[in-house]
Amino acid sequence: MSAKFDQIAVGDELTPADISVTRADLIRYAGASGDFNVIHWSERIATSVGLPGVIAHGMYTMALGGRYVGEWAGDAGAVVEYGVRFTNPVPVPDDDAGATVTFSGKVTATDEATRTATVTLTALCDGQKVLGKAIAKVRLS
Repeated sequence: MSAKFDQIAVGDELTPADISVTRADLIRYAGASGDFNVIHWSERIATSVGLPGVIAHGMYTMALGGRYVGEWAGDAGAVVEYGVRFTNPVPVPDDDAGATVTFSGKVTATDEATRTATVTLTALCDGQKVLGKAIAKVRLS
């Protein structure tokens, strides 16, 4: 979908999206980001420090939310501000399915002068919120 400023209103909801996160995704992200922290690839180390298993990089999960909003806007470059708080990890099982993060969003403000919309995101994995205070400002045509 490509959102247009004149076609949105406060209260509009974005279509939810399920995004799969696999161990292969974590490997690719580690290579791209340079974040090779062992909790993102070693089950033994992750569980030894009290995690439920290997977890996704927080910044990767955040990036998935940014991509979700960018796709809604029709242009990743339309996201002019974006911030989150990390509330829970995304455990990624060692199987072909991986974990599923479900993103949804709601337009919570608009600014006609700047043609921007503020979108509040929700990101859930196994029913738990994984991103808190996830807010994006999007400039729309």
